[in-house]
Amino acid sequence: MPLEAPKRIEPESLADYLEVITKAAFQSGISWRVIEAKWAGFREAFSGFDPEVVSRLTPDDVDRLATDTRIVRNRKKIEATIDNAVELLALEREHGSFVVWLRSHGGFLETVAALRRHFRFVGAMGAYYFLYVVGEEVPPHEEGMALLSGKDAAR
Repeated sequence: MPLEAPKRIEPESLADYLEVITKAAFQSGISWRVIEAKWAGFREAFSGFDPEVVSRLTPDDVDRLATDTRIVRNRKKIEATIDNAVELLALEREHGSFVVWLRSHGGFLETVAALRRHFRFVGAMGAYYFLYVVGEEVPPHEEGMALLSGKDAAR
C-alpha cells in the first residue's frame, strides 16, 4: 500500500516551523509511525514548539526530556530541537521574517542546502518533507528525490 503524502499546513507562527523541523529531525532513522504515535507528547514536552520557550531549555531540561516517555528519548535530537529553535529565532531577527530567509535561496536545491546547513538533523529528505509540509514549492516527490540523489545535489 503506498504511503500517503503528509498533511500540508499554512504556518501561522515560528512555532509551526519549529514543529515541522522537529518532526523531520525525529523521523530521520525512525519509523514515522512511531513519531506520529507520540506526537501529542512531543507537543506537550516542547511547550507547543514555542521557539522562545524551547530556545531557553537548559541542560537540566534536556536531562528531564531524555527520560520523558511521551517522546522519543534521543538526547542528540532533543538538543538539536533546542539549537534549531535558537537558529529559527536568529534567522527571523536577521531577515525580519523566517519566510523571507526561506524564500531567499533561488530554488529548491539551494533551499534544501541552506536548511541542511542551518538546522541540525535535517538531511535532504527531511528538508524536502519540511518544505512540502509548510506549503513551499517543491518538485513532485519522485522528481525531488531524483534531484536530491544527484551527486552533491544538496550539499
